[in-house]
Amino acid sequence: MEIKVELAKTLKQKPTDESKLGFGSIFTDHMFVMPYDGGQGWHDPKIIPYGPIALEPSAMCLHYGQEVFEGMKAYRTASGDIRLFRPEKNMARLNSSNDRLCIPPIDEAFAVHAVKELVGIDKDWVPHQEGTSLYIRPFIIAIDPHVGVHPAKHLLFMIILSPVGAYYPQGLDPVDIYVENQYVRAVRGGMGFVKTAGNYAASLKAQEEAEKQNYTQVLWLDGVERKYIEEVGTMNVFFVIDGEVVTPSLDGSTLPGITRMSSIELMRSWGMQVTERKLSIEEVYEAAQNGKLDEAFGTGTAAVISPIGSLKWGDKMMHINDGKIGPISQRLYDELTGIQFGTKPDPMGWTVSIFD
Repeated sequence: MEIKVELAKTLKQKPTDESKLGFGSIFTDHMFVMPYDGGQGWHDPKIIPYGPIALEPSAMCLHYGQEVFEGMKAYRTASGDIRLFRPEKNMARLNSSNDRLCIPPIDEAFAVHAVKELVGIDKDWVPHQEGTSLYIRPFIIAIDPHVGVHPAKHLLFMIILSPVGAYYPQGLDPVDIYVENQYVRAVRGGMGFVKTAGNYAASLKAQEEAEKQNYTQVLWLDGVERKYIEEVGTMNVFFVIDGEVVTPSLDGSTLPGITRMSSIELMRSWGMQVTERKLSIEEVYEAAQNGKLDEAFGTGTAAVISPIGSLKWGDKMMHINDGKIGPISQRLYDELTGIQFGTKPDPMGWTVSIFD
């Protein structure tokens, strides 16, 4: 399909101080839009000026949450190239989410092409300062004007762009995490492995409680036994226990992160022992008590690598690596960001230039 382009007649003023970008508050001049209609399929893709969209008050996404999204980034290299990081994996995961929510699949290669075209048009919005990037948000919403529970026959696939700084204001300083005991985010057979709005809505109450206690994020336990570690609200998690890197296995209630996958592949290529298995919070606590919890960190597109400095589990506290970033966290961050920004080789072939 040919993407029709309508350029904005008036361009927005770009941020002058890239150290104050924050995350997810500024948006570029253009967006991608492609509708789906039953019997016609996905059609008429366009890049148009960024702006409000018209929805009926009865649009099904507003009432029944039939919505999916992705998160990815574009990075500016010192040579002026602009790169994406494993975009085909994001689009494959988007289709996995689509399948779970009864949304018609997208053409993954075309979706990557659409991202490249949109970023190419708004390339001047890709920030230059170290640690900054252009956040890319593809999403699909059901727009049928109907109050009634059934899969939509009319949808919109959209992509918007946002220049961003570090996800956490403290950057690479270790974050403090609150272990949630009361609320449940997801269970096997549900939608924990899907990037959909409902998963994040389900996390808000616990996140609010964590922030009241001055914790940055919530670590979720399994929804049945409240015993096994799953993930942090915005990150997959890893623990280095007595020299072994352990991360919760993907059992259907945890998001299969692209950064998680890449981190595992990198660490194994370095000869490290990385184990994916069930991991209880009790085991982590005992490791901390016995001096065997060497480090802990989260992985995700937004933060890349985020070291964990402490965990609060009920009335139990776990302080990790004296509140400092650990050697594995640092090495992963350096390697991943080096590949993304072009300061290190890309032996895995993970990056894609938007100009290709």
